[in-house]
Amino acid sequence: MKLESSSFENGGTIPKQFGYKNGNVSPSLIISDIPESTKSLALIMDDPDAMGAVGKVWVHWVLWNIPKEIKKIDENSIPENSVEGETDFGEIGYGGPAPPDKEHTYIFKLYALDTILELGKGSTKKDLENSLKEHIIDETKLTGKYAPQ
Repeated sequence: MKLESSSFENGGTIPKQFGYKNGNVSPSLIISDIPESTKSLALIMDDPDAMGAVGKVWVHWVLWNIPKEIKKIDENSIPENSVEGETDFGEIGYGGPAPPDKEHTYIFKLYALDTILELGKGSTKKDLENSLKEHIIDETKLTGKYAPQ
């Protein structure tokens, strides 16, 4: 399974318009090589580098029940019937990079699941991780860097 973006290269710099304070637009994501037995996809975007600045891994986006047929998620959109959860900004939906101190690496983790999750809108990353634990068929990741202005 592969996760790429037409907005930035894996390991590269995430452009400013995707930052929380600069437009807060979610980047485009391209999904390929999904296992045949997949029933749905789930996505978590977080910032492990925030541990040093705020004492925890900062959650920027949680999205689940992405239809398995989806090959691309366009900028600033989510696929029909997908569900978004709450970020550490206290908001539902995408919350872009906003490093308080220095350049951080952001990780987009994509999971192929053998089920469709029974999780309500606004659930947290912890809720999502608990729900998908027994259902992961495959996983992949995409990383990008973002520095404060």
